[in-house]
Amino acid sequence: MQQALQNMKVIDLTQVLAGPYCTMVLGDLGADVIKVEKYPHGDDSRIMGPYVEEESYSYMMANRNKRGIRLNIKEEAGLGILLDLVKTADVFIENFRPGVTKKLGIDYEALRELNPGLIYCSISGYGQTGPYSQKGGYDIMAQGLSGLMSMTGEKNGRPVKNGIAIHDIAAGMTAIYSIMAAYIHKLSTGEGQYIDLSLVDSGLAWTVWESAAYFGAGEVSRANGSAHRVTAPYQGFPTKSGHILVGAGNQKLWEKFCRDVIEREELIDDPRFLTNSERQANLEELEQVIQDVLIQEDSKHWLTKLDAAGVPSSPIYSYDEALNDPHIRSRDMVIEYDHPLGGRIQSLGFPAKMSKTPGQVKRPAPLLGQHTKEVLAELQYSEEKIRVLEENKII
Repeated sequence: MQQALQNMKVIDLTQVLAGPYCTMVLGDLGADVIKVEKYPHGDDSRIMGPYVEEESYSYMMANRNKRGIRLNIKEEAGLGILLDLVKTADVFIENFRPGVTKKLGIDYEALRELNPGLIYCSISGYGQTGPYSQKGGYDIMAQGLSGLMSMTGEKNGRPVKNGIAIHDIAAGMTAIYSIMAAYIHKLSTGEGQYIDLSLVDSGLAWTVWESAAYFGAGEVSRANGSAHRVTAPYQGFPTKSGHILVGAGNQKLWEKFCRDVIEREELIDDPRFLTNSERQANLEELEQVIQDVLIQEDSKHWLTKLDAAGVPSSPIYSYDEALNDPHIRSRDMVIEYDHPLGGRIQSLGFPAKMSKTPGQVKRPAPLLGQHTKEVLAELQYSEEKIRVLEENKII
């Protein structure tokens, strides 16, 4: 089946999550991704459990649809191989700290001399410029600097990081659409370009409403549990058996919730809850009134009533529940494919359902150095030269 990016060739020098997530999606969409792992131990995520036959499941999840080579680019012969690969590539992506690529001789200025059409993407914690550019930056630091942690958690509680590495994924997503935009430009002009993006910038760009509150009214968003900043009731509530989410996000839904779900029609005319503004101003009282009702029955009871009334709602799942939900399964968000060590493994599916050029899993994550000889043969390296490179611990 045809895929949108089947003519794109990507050289991936990234590791752990942000960059690998980007190149995984490009691979899902058909790109030929060659993952270059450092010699001798490879991607740092290879030491992150859980393990299947001594292979990291974390690594496998973010590196499908790639061919993998192991390469010592600190040695001249290894650098030469990388440069040969660059000559054939459309995209080069790395996540070194600023300045490292120049020392290695693989900065954008050097590589565009070899390949003027190269799209070069750098992912770092803070970006290539600015006062913090030389600082080491991981996802949790980006969550702190961007303001995210200040508004995550319970009201008046300690700052809490988001449960997933959200800035890593934000950077990966930003890299995906930036590379695709640059690729479209290249297809029409032949020109490559440089993309500088950071974990901080990528996550901060997602804070649209929170930034609007500050720019427009000087309002600083704070942690408020699961409650929404401007809409109520729009949050989680405890029930007799767990917790559920209720999204009565407008006046019509609020009235349906009172009348048809909790059967407290008098709340509609209660001066404390008459409009969304009043409900937000009296949120603690509102939460208590609703909680006193919902705690009397189990989650299934309330979710059934909420669905019948047309009020948006959801259970609050743990991951085992989410990944086994019939709707999730029906959308092919849990898939299976074969891995040479892990056997039949499960993974997350491709989220966009495309009618003409769908995402596909054509190969599992590579074993360390699995495709080194194959890739070098494509570069016209002889068997003898490959043997010498192995002996000299270049590959």
